[in-house]
Amino acid sequence: MKAYVFPGQGAQFSGMGKDLYENSARAKELFDSANEILGFDITRIMFEGTEEELRQTNVTQPAVFLHSVIQAATIEDFHPDMVAGHSLGEFSALVAAGALAFEDALRLVAKRAEAMQKACELTPSTMAAVLNLSDEKVEEVVEGISKETGEVVVAANYNCPGQLVISGTVEGINIAVERMKEAGAKRALVLAVGGAFHSPLMEPAREELAQAIKETKFNTPTCPIYQNVNAKPSTDVEVIKENLIAQLTAPVRWTQSVQNMVADGATTFVECGPGKVLQGLVKKIAPEVTVSGAQ
Repeated sequence: MKAYVFPGQGAQFSGMGKDLYENSARAKELFDSANEILGFDITRIMFEGTEEELRQTNVTQPAVFLHSVIQAATIEDFHPDMVAGHSLGEFSALVAAGALAFEDALRLVAKRAEAMQKACELTPSTMAAVLNLSDEKVEEVVEGISKETGEVVVAANYNCPGQLVISGTVEGINIAVERMKEAGAKRALVLAVGGAFHSPLMEPAREELAQAIKETKFNTPTCPIYQNVNAKPSTDVEVIKENLIAQLTAPVRWTQSVQNMVADGATTFVECGPGKVLQGLVKKIAPEVTVSGAQ
């Protein structure tokens, strides 16, 4: 069985999607439509923009989404048996599985980016990667800091065994980085992000996005989508919407999602979108499966 997976924020690069635009009439049509929907020339930034321009949340999220969805749309005989997306990538996965129309999903992604940016500006917050420490130990450390200091610190991204990203206030994360090293982490380093994604600090964004999601038409997907919040397959529209709303303040259970997909029969994983981050993570989670990028 074949699983298609879609990356999240951080996979962007200058020049992304340009080959699709130049070689596919369908891709060009979707990119041009995106410029109209967003009200700015995102294709120019994707194809020629600087790293700094691409790093702006209101650009990054739609850009990664567009590259992923349009690449999937240009694949001949695209029939996934299951799909999943990492954080933002969950929206790409929903379009690929027919649960969301391209235009509706792009509007939601733009709304999500704007809402997250506003939430980031309310409280100084950040994220940190923790390497070579068990999930249980990381959870124990962040829980201890939260109880002891009152700072928000939580496990945010379960990326693969031995790689977990934590999220919280700047002060909380700074304490956590030192505690993780003391607990035996090979590395614990603060990431260059502007906020505490997938933490309680995203609650204002969750509330804002919830309304937009509730007002958007969703269809029954053509295959199960393994969602970040619980790592379980969903085809029920109401369940999908609730999980998508909860995603902003809950951890991304990527390790568990891939493990469940493999347990349910996935033998081949194809990453659609910029970069190769998910290919690397899938190989670490399930070395026995075949992994590639979309052709």
